[in-house]
Amino acid sequence: MRISNSWFYLLMGAAVCLAGCGKQEHNEAVQLAKSLTAKKADYAKSLAIEKDFILSARAWSDGIVAKGAGRGAELDQNATVATEIAKSAVAVSAQYGQVRQVLDDQPLKEEFPRDVRNTLITELTKRQRLLQDMRALLDQASPQFLEYKKIKTYVGDTYPDGIGKLNAMLGNYQEPEDAIATALGALKAKYSLSDSEM
Repeated sequence: MRISNSWFYLLMGAAVCLAGCGKQEHNEAVQLAKSLTAKKADYAKSLAIEKDFILSARAWSDGIVAKGAGRGAELDQNATVATEIAKSAVAVSAQYGQVRQVLDDQPLKEEFPRDVRNTLITELTKRQRLLQDMRALLDQASPQFLEYKKIKTYVGDTYPDGIGKLNAMLGNYQEPEDAIATALGALKAKYSLSDSEM
C-alpha cells in the first residue's frame, strides 16, 4: 500500500508541475493577447492611413512621371505636396512605433508567445522601414522641385530622381494584412483563449 501511495503522490506531483509549467505560457499568451487587443483599433487606423497615404502618393507620382514636374506654380505645388505626403509617412510610422513599443515592453519567456511577438515586430519594422524610405525620397524631391524654378531652360518635362524611385516603390507596394488579427488568431487557436482572456 505504501508503494502505491508513493506512486500516486509522485504522479500527482508531476501533474501539478506540468500544469504549472503550462500555466506560465498561458498567462503570457493572455497578457500578449490583451495588449494586442488594446492596440487593435490603433493598428487598424494606421493601416487605413497607410492605405490612403499610398493611394495619394501613387496618384500624385504617376501624374508627375507621366507629364513631368510642371512649371512655375506647379513646381511650388509639387514641392508642397511632397512635403505633406512625407509628413503623412512620418505620422503612420510613428503610430506603428507605438504599437511596436507595446510589444517590446512584453516580458515574454515562453517560446510561442515570443515567436508571435517577434513576428509582429518584424512586420511592423518592415512597414516602418518602407515608410521611412518613401519619406526620404519625398524629402529629397521637395527642394529639387523648387530648384527647377531657377533653371531658365527647364521646360517642365522632367522630375526629380527620387520621384521615379518613389513611383517604382509604390508600383511594387502590397497592401499589408492585419498582422494583429493574425497574431490574435494564432494565440487563440494555440491556447484556446476565451473572449474574456483577450
